[in-house]
Amino acid sequence: MDNSANWYKADNIEGIDSPALLIYQDRVTSNISKMIEIAGGVHRLRPHVKTYKMPEIVSMQMAAGINQFKCATISEAEMLGMVEAPDVLLAYQPTGPKIDRLLKLVENYPKTSFSALIDNAQTAKDISDNSIEKNPFLNVFIDLDTGNHRTGISPDLALNLYEECSKLSGIKIVGLHAYDGHLRNNDFNERKNLCDVAFLPVDELRKQIIALYQDELDIIAGGTPTFKCHALRGKYVICSPGTCLLWDWGYHKKFPDYDFSFAALVISRIISKVGSDRITLDLGHKAIASENPLPRVHFLNMPEGEQVSHSEEHLVLQVKDNSKYKVGELFYCVPYHICPTVSLYSEAEIVKNGSVSDKWQVIARDRVIGV
Repeated sequence: MDNSANWYKADNIEGIDSPALLIYQDRVTSNISKMIEIAGGVHRLRPHVKTYKMPEIVSMQMAAGINQFKCATISEAEMLGMVEAPDVLLAYQPTGPKIDRLLKLVENYPKTSFSALIDNAQTAKDISDNSIEKNPFLNVFIDLDTGNHRTGISPDLALNLYEECSKLSGIKIVGLHAYDGHLRNNDFNERKNLCDVAFLPVDELRKQIIALYQDELDIIAGGTPTFKCHALRGKYVICSPGTCLLWDWGYHKKFPDYDFSFAALVISRIISKVGSDRITLDLGHKAIASENPLPRVHFLNMPEGEQVSHSEEHLVLQVKDNSKYKVGELFYCVPYHICPTVSLYSEAEIVKNGSVSDKWQVIARDRVIGV
C-alpha cells in the first residue's frame, strides 16, 4: 500500500467530474487486515456495512474469511443476500412493513441466514406471528440499552423479555446486542474503563440466561470506537466495527489509538473566487455529510483555508490570498463523517495502482433494491 505524501493522487483524475467519491481499493484491503488483527481472528467479527453499502467491499471481506455481517436497512440486508453472505443481522428492530420485507429476504435468499433485533414483547410477537405464516422461525437478538439511550431494553428488565420470547414459536433468541455509541473518549484507557462498566450488566444477563436456560448466547457488542475494548473480551463477544473499513477525519482526530487508513475521499474543484480572500468549491450539502458543525472535510492538498459557509451546492473557504488558486483547480478531501457521505453518491470511482480503474455502484443507498 502506498503511504507516500501523495498517495491519494490518481494520474487520470482530470477526466472525472466533481464532486465524486473515490475508493482506494488497496487501502480497504489494508483496513480489513487491521480489523481482523485487532479482533484476533475473523470469527470474532461481524462488521457493519452501513459505511460503504457496496457489495464489492463485502466480497473483499468474505475473501478474507469474514462471514458474519451487520446492517441497518432492508436494502443493506438485501445487498448482503445478493452476494450470499452467510450470516446477516439486521441491527434494527423491524416494525410494520419491514417485518414482511425481512421475511421476504429470508425466502428470496436461502443461502443467507437472516436475523433481527427486538427490545419489546409486542414486536417480538408481531415478528413471530408473521414468521409462523412464512418460515419455521426467525433468529433474533435482544437489543440492550447500555447507556446510549437510543434503542434497546435495560439489561435488568431483559430477563423477563427473554422468558416471554422463549414462549413464542416464530422466533428463536440466539444472542444479545449491545451498542455503546455514546462512549467516545479520546483516551483509550478512559474509554475502556467506561466500556467495561457499561458491559457488566450485559455479561451478567448472559450468565443468568445460561444458569436458567442452559442457552449459550453470543453477545454482539460495540461499534468502531469501542472495538478495541470489546476485542479484549472472551470469544463469545463478537465485535461489529463499521467506519474503520473506510475511515474518516472525525474518527482519525477523535481516536488516535487506531491506525486505520483513509480509504475513501471526495474530489472537489474551485468553481468561483470571490473578492480577494474567498474560494468556492462544488462541495455542498448534496456532496458531503453536513450534520456536524464546520469544518465538514479535511483537505489533503490545501494547506490553508477556513470553511466559512456551506449550502446545497457550495462550500466557501476563506484564504489569505485567492490569487494563488485557479478556477477549476482540484482538491482531495477526507470527509469528517464518511458513512452519510457515501450515501450521497450512486457510484464510487475505484482507485488502484494510482489510477481510476473501475466504478462500483453504491446499491444499498437506495431504500428499496428488490424487496
